[in-house]
Amino acid sequence: MKRLALIVLALALPALASATDYTVQPAGSTLAFHGTFQGAGFDGHFEKFDAAIAYDPAHLDASKFDVTVDLASAKTGDSDRDTALPGSDFFDVAKFPKAHFVTTAFHQNGGTVTADGNLTLHGVTKPVSLTVDFKPTTAGATLDVKGTVKRLDFGVGGGDYADTSVIANDVTVSAHLNLVAK
Repeated sequence: MKRLALIVLALALPALASATDYTVQPAGSTLAFHGTFQGAGFDGHFEKFDAAIAYDPAHLDASKFDVTVDLASAKTGDSDRDTALPGSDFFDVAKFPKAHFVTTAFHQNGGTVTADGNLTLHGVTKPVSLTVDFKPTTAGATLDVKGTVKRLDFGVGGGDYADTSVIANDVTVSAHLNLVAK
């Protein structure tokens, strides 16, 4: 009987595994984007975002990302672009001040981990997938993610700005986060 109880306990332990909760350290952490305007690439980043990260590469089913972005904090280094992005033609921060991404599942294919989730941007929610590169460090971990968002799927830069020969539809999003276990 004791042996049976030990076997049941041993089989149940992996199901009880939980991911480590992490705090994002602002120093050295970035949430960035890359777009194309009139054939020339440009880079930008968000100065304000919150991320709740729970991750365990051995237990992806227990992992979760929940990220909220203050869209008014977008900066590209170009004053015209930085003034236009929060306006009604693009992010429309008066109506939609935040973007929100939350994972729905993780899966691994060989050495590549993908985080699937839902992104809510400009009042529209659509699925988005991100590649994940998680590296433990002595102080915690680093987390790098990257994916592509089709801006027109979310109504960002539609109307007069829907011409993809001027502003590309694909926007690459990426993050490098320095994490410390809670």
